Amino acid sequence: MRLYVNIDHVATIREARKTDEPDPVQAAAAAERAGADGITVHLREDRRHIQDADVTALARSVRTVLNLELGALADIVRFATRLKPFQATLVPEKRQEITTEGGLVLRAGDRRLRGAIAQLQEAGIRVSLFIDPSLKTIDVARELGVPAIELHTGRFAQTWRRSDAALNELRHAAAHAKQIGLAVHAGHGLTYQNVQPVAAIPEIEELNIGHSIVSKAVFWGMEEAVRRMKSRVSLG
Repeated sequence: MRLYVNIDHVATIREARKTDEPDPVQAAAAAERAGADGITVHLREDRRHIQDADVTALARSVRTVLNLELGALADIVRFATRLKPFQATLVPEKRQEITTEGGLVLRAGDRRLRGAIAQLQEAGIRVSLFIDPSLKTIDVARELGVPAIELHTGRFAQTWRRSDAALNELRHAAAHAKQIGLAVHAGHGLTYQNVQPVAAIPEIEELNIGHSIVSKAVFWGMEEAVRRMKSRVSLG
């Protein structure tokens, strides 16, 4: 199981004062020292946290792999094709949302999404689609020709204390995706308390976790926060 650490909210703290600290590049380096298998950042249209310069610097400094989350927006897709991160994860994006509220609504005939996928793949970038754990949506993802999907774990994160329904949904979705040849990733709302049942799903090979790690890093430091999450993921 790979752990990719999302460092968006290191930049959120920086942007609260529009200063130069804390530095996402330093946060990424600390996460890698602690065993992170990759670094994830989301370059949003409104640039609310991560900035273009951050992604450029991270592309030079990250020693593992860089996973760039982005909407299917022409300027950001062009930016990604120039930068060539290892992976681009296409996500839905609304300016008014606090955080990503759900997965992409996939349609096989979506020209903008197909165009973004084609541009990224032509640049040699591995493409993943961030989607809800719906079997029909997974089938459309396969039709779109991507090698990987990331399952949105938000419903599980909201309900795991009360019911196993969302966990079972993730299990079925992951098994179906793997069966039809897709690599399976997962993320959103995963914490030190709830990550292990998701990490235990055998078809999931990568988790993207950010907010919980950055929150604990305030008290423990980034390296210790990543080490503890890595340990939880490994015990899944």
